[in-house]
Amino acid sequence: MNHPVSRIARRLPLALAAGFAATMSVAVDAAELRAWNIHPEGYPNTVALEMFAEEVAEKTDGEITVQLFNGGVLGSQPDAIEQVRLGALDVGQFNLGPMGTSVPATNAVSLPFIFKSIPQMYRAMDGEIGDLIGEGMAEKGIVALAWYDSGARSFYNSERPINTPADVEGLKIRVMNNDLFVGMIEAMGGNATPMAFAEVLQSLQTGVVDGAENNPPSYESTSHYEAAKYYSLSEHLIIPECVCMSKRSWDALSAEQQDIVKTAARNSAESQRELWSARQEESMAKVKAAGVEVNTVEDKAPFQAAMAPVYEQFLAANPDMVELVEKMQAAE
Repeated sequence: MNHPVSRIARRLPLALAAGFAATMSVAVDAAELRAWNIHPEGYPNTVALEMFAEEVAEKTDGEITVQLFNGGVLGSQPDAIEQVRLGALDVGQFNLGPMGTSVPATNAVSLPFIFKSIPQMYRAMDGEIGDLIGEGMAEKGIVALAWYDSGARSFYNSERPINTPADVEGLKIRVMNNDLFVGMIEAMGGNATPMAFAEVLQSLQTGVVDGAENNPPSYESTSHYEAAKYYSLSEHLIIPECVCMSKRSWDALSAEQQDIVKTAARNSAESQRELWSARQEESMAKVKAAGVEVNTVEDKAPFQAAMAPVYEQFLAANPDMVELVEKMQAAE
C-alpha cells in the first residue's frame, strides 16, 4: 500500500514531488509528469506525444506516467516555457522560434535559409548541431529530449511564382513580428508587413498584402490558397520543435528512467515526422486540386547569398553564436 505522501507527490510536478518527499524522508514510488502541448487532439504532434506517454508508462511499469494537457490549456507558449524552466511543469512540446527570448541558443534556427532542406534539418538536429543547441537549453534549465518537425515555411502570393530573390522585389509580404523576418524580405527588395496571423486572409483578399509565407497545412487550412494562387516552395524557414523536460524534473529521475524517457521521446519523434509528412502531402494535394500553381525553388544559393546583411546584423548582436551558425551553414 502506498504511503499517503507518495499519493500527494504524484499530483505535483516531478521535481517538486521529489523535494517534498525528501523533506518528509519518504521515497517517491511513482510520479506523474505534467506535459504542456499547444496542439489539439488528432494533430501529428499530439498523436506522437500520446505515443511518448504510452511508452514511458509501459517501460517504467507505471512508475512514471505522463499527463498531457493539449490545446495550450495551461497557458501560452512563452508562459509554458518559463514554467518548464522553473520546474512548475515537467514536460513541454515547444517550437524553438518563441524560445529565443529565454534560450538565446535557439535563435540560430530562426535564421532564414539556415537549413537547406527538411532532411538536412533532421540530420543536423539529430547530430552535433542539436547537441550544441541542447547544451544552451540545459544552461537555461531545459533538457531537449527529441526534435519534432514543424514543416518548412514557403512564400505564397497573388502576383507571380518566386524562383529567385528578384521575384520578391516590390511585393508586400506579411511576416511574423520579428526583425529577422522583416530583414529577410527587405534584403530581397520586398516590403515586409508584420501583422497578426488572423488578419492575413482578409489582407490578401483586399490587396493590403500581396502574399505571405507559411507551411503547407497552414496555407491550406486557413484558405489563404484561395486568395494567393502562387505557392513557391522556398523552404526559407525550417524551425524544429522539441520535446523538452524541466532540468529539475530530469535530475529527479534515475539514470535508467532518464534513458527510458529519452528513448521514448526519440521514438515519438520518428512517428511525428512521418505523421507530419503525410499531413503536408494531404494539404499539397488539396491546393493543387484547387488550381494553385506550385513551384519548387531548386537553387537556394542566391537566396542564401541575399541574406548576408541579415546574418551580419544577427551575429553582430550575438557574437557568441558565430561558431554555431558557421557549423549550421557548413552542415551537409
